[in-house]
Amino acid sequence: MSDTSGPILAADGTPLKKKLAQTLFRSRVRAFGLVFPLLAFIIISFIVPIILLLTQSVYDSRYADLMPNSTAAVANWDAVSDPTEEMAAAMVADLIVARETKNIGKVATRVNREKSGTRSLFTKSARSAKKMEPPYLDALIKKDKKWADIETWKAVKISAKKFNPGYVAAAVDLKYNADGSFSRQSEERRIHGMLFYRTLEISFLVTVFTLLLGYPVAYLLSTLSVKTSNLLLILVLLPFWTSLLVRTTAWIAMLQGQGVLNDLFVVFGLATDDDRFSLIYNKTGTLISMTHILLPFMILPLYSVMKTIPPSYVRAAKSMGAKPATAFWRVYFPQSVPGIGAGALLVFILAIGYYITPALVGGQDGQMISNIIDFHMRKSLNWNLAAALGLVLLVFVLFMFWLYDRIVGIDNMKLG
Repeated sequence: MSDTSGPILAADGTPLKKKLAQTLFRSRVRAFGLVFPLLAFIIISFIVPIILLLTQSVYDSRYADLMPNSTAAVANWDAVSDPTEEMAAAMVADLIVARETKNIGKVATRVNREKSGTRSLFTKSARSAKKMEPPYLDALIKKDKKWADIETWKAVKISAKKFNPGYVAAAVDLKYNADGSFSRQSEERRIHGMLFYRTLEISFLVTVFTLLLGYPVAYLLSTLSVKTSNLLLILVLLPFWTSLLVRTTAWIAMLQGQGVLNDLFVVFGLATDDDRFSLIYNKTGTLISMTHILLPFMILPLYSVMKTIPPSYVRAAKSMGAKPATAFWRVYFPQSVPGIGAGALLVFILAIGYYITPALVGGQDGQMISNIIDFHMRKSLNWNLAAALGLVLLVFVLFMFWLYDRIVGIDNMKLG
C-alpha cells in the first residue's frame, strides 16, 4: 500500500507548496519590474527633491562652513556676557578669509536673516579686516559700533548652528533665540499665522461652495439617461481642456469693475453705474475663481458614486410611504457620503496649496501661504524659510488627512 501522507509533488518532483511559493515570487518580481521605471522616476524627480528642499528648513551650514573660527569661538558663549577678545580675533580671521575667497556675501546674507542690517556690517568690516590689529574687539567696534551690540553676536551664534530650528520657528511666527529658547515675534512680523488661517479659511469655503454647486449637478447627471448624461459630462470635463491661466485670466475680465458681472448687476438694478461691486483683487475674487476652477474635482467623485446607487432604493422608500424629501435624506444621501468625502478631500487639498489663481486675482486680501512661499523662492531667495513654510503646510495637510480618517474613515472614501 502506497504512502499518501507525504507532500504533494509537482510534475518535476518539487513539493507543490514550494513550487507555488516560487511561482508567486517570480510573479511579484515581474510585477515589480514593470512598475520599477515609474517608481524610480517618481523617487528621483519628485520625492528626492522634496526631501532635499524640506531639509533646508532645519539645516543651514553656510556660516559654519565659511566661518569655522568664529563658529568654534561662539559655540560655548552663553549669549549673556559681553563678547570676548577671542571671539573678535576669530571673527577677524574669518572675515579676512571670506573676503579673499569672495564668500563674504553668503556669510553676510546668512547673518542678515537673523538680524537686519548686518549684511552691510559684515561686508564693510571684511574690507578692513586685514588692516586690523589687536585688540581686535576694539578694532571691530572702531570700524562699526554695531560690533559692541550683543544682539549682533547673538545673530552670529544662531547663524553658526548647522541644525537650526529658527526657520521653522519663523514660519509659525516664533523667534529662535541664541540661548535655545523661543519667543513670539514682534506684532508687525506676525504674518505667517494670519496667512495660514486665511489659507485654511479659503480652502474650507471653496470646498463648501463646490459641494453646494456640485452635488445637484452630479445628482442630475446620475439620474439622466446615459446619452444625455455623457453629453453633459463633456461640459463638466471641458475646463480640463482649457489652460488654467486662460481660465483665471477670463475671470479677471469677468470680475473687474467694468466687467461682465458688474454690467449685469447694473442692468438688473443690483448696483449703480457709479457704485459697482469690488469683485477682484480681494478674497471675493479668489473664492469665485477657485470655486469655478475646482468644481469639476467635486462633481466627478460625486457622480461616480451616485451612479452606483440603485434608484430602486428610493422608489422602495416612496412605496412604503416616505415623502420624496425623506426618501432622499434617509436613503439616497447617506449612500452618497463616500463621494462627498472623496470630493471634499480632493478639493480641500488642491485648494490649500493653490498658487496661480490667488496670485492673479487675489490681491493683498486674497493671498495664500503658497504665494508667500513663491515670494521667498523667487524674490527674497530665502529658500530656507520657504522650505520651512512648506514643511508646516505639509504637516498641516497630513494632520487634516489623519483627522479625516479618524472622523469619517479613509475606508469609507469611494470613487465609484
